[in-house]
Amino acid sequence: MEDLVQVKYALDTFYFLICGALVMWMAAGFAMLEAGLVRAKNTTEILTKNIALYAIACTMYLLVGYHLMYSSEAGGILPSLGFLIGDEHTTEAVLAGGEDAPYYSARSDFFFQVVFVATSMSIVSGAVAERMKLWAFLAFSVVMTGFIYPVSGYWTWGGGFLSEAGFSDFAGSGIVHMAGAAAALAGVLMLGARKGKYGPNGQVNAIPGSNMPLATLGTFILWMGWFGFNGGSELKLSDVGEANAVAQVFVNTNAGAAGGAIAALILARLWFRKADLTMVLNGALAGLVAITADPLSPTAFASTMIGAVGGLLVVFAIVTLDKLRIDDPVGAISVHGVVGIWGLLAVPLSNGDATLAAQLLGIVSIFGWVFVASLVVWGVLKALVGIRVSAEEEYEGVDIAECGLEAYPEFTNK
Repeated sequence: MEDLVQVKYALDTFYFLICGALVMWMAAGFAMLEAGLVRAKNTTEILTKNIALYAIACTMYLLVGYHLMYSSEAGGILPSLGFLIGDEHTTEAVLAGGEDAPYYSARSDFFFQVVFVATSMSIVSGAVAERMKLWAFLAFSVVMTGFIYPVSGYWTWGGGFLSEAGFSDFAGSGIVHMAGAAAALAGVLMLGARKGKYGPNGQVNAIPGSNMPLATLGTFILWMGWFGFNGGSELKLSDVGEANAVAQVFVNTNAGAAGGAIAALILARLWFRKADLTMVLNGALAGLVAITADPLSPTAFASTMIGAVGGLLVVFAIVTLDKLRIDDPVGAISVHGVVGIWGLLAVPLSNGDATLAAQLLGIVSIFGWVFVASLVVWGVLKALVGIRVSAEEEYEGVDIAECGLEAYPEFTNK
């Protein structure tokens, strides 16, 4: 019996770690997607942001974020301050049996959670691209990953008041994606639009990305990583019921992405008379965000429909934000924010344990907290060091101004 317990512990730990590694690979997906959707003169800087924010997220969550999120009083609002990630489970605790016995390594739990934090922060980088100072962005990432995200994470996955209120978010449509979008929206509003993006009388000027193959590669990497994102959130694999649940999560995740891509493709063709690749890419991501709130309860076909609604919403949201003169170069606020909200609202459609009231409470609480806290931090940074590059640096590209090198020097150096 003890051998069986240890084998199950090892299997669930290994599964958790592999899923965490898949989610870590999403950092590469965000980097490639954003590099493809910005102009060539800003590519090096966006890549620097993505690798630096990942490192900062890992360090800040290790130092304080994980303790804030998972070591605080049940049902509370204010987390208890502490440091580092605690001790590993002992063999005796694992073999003790019962509901309280751990069934995967504590270190594997930290690893899986820390890559989620980095994902949330990655959402911000694309939305503020091409005109934000690199060091202001990195300073914000310290606060976001160490404090802002863990507080709302404590309210939900950490056993805080939203958890007790019945709020349901299986893998993070709201906790991860909507939170990242709320921080991004606060930054974009504080930052302003790129020069030349909007003209008089409501004119919107398209600013094409530099590398569509790269953006497409990034989307496929994210699609792949999402299997770890949602699949790992089942937490276990080592019995028949859990194995079947994991398989269902994988199938539904894939179905949601496919539904989102198809719906966005058809809507773009009908609306713009063109098969707009950027809308298709964002449609696939929107489908993934939508199904993330509950990739277990729906059928595969229902998951396709949930993703399809997300794909439609993201096209409308991107166009609407442009009309409101909210400049988001990669569509992150639409994909992760608008569709994140839809995903949370869709949970009660197939999950009888979820209620619309609890979902609305979670949406308002998480979005409100992250948006207001982020607005304050962006405001402080703007007052102290400034958050926007000069008009000349923006025109020449932030690669040279912020990083001192270009991603494609052969295009400019003759």
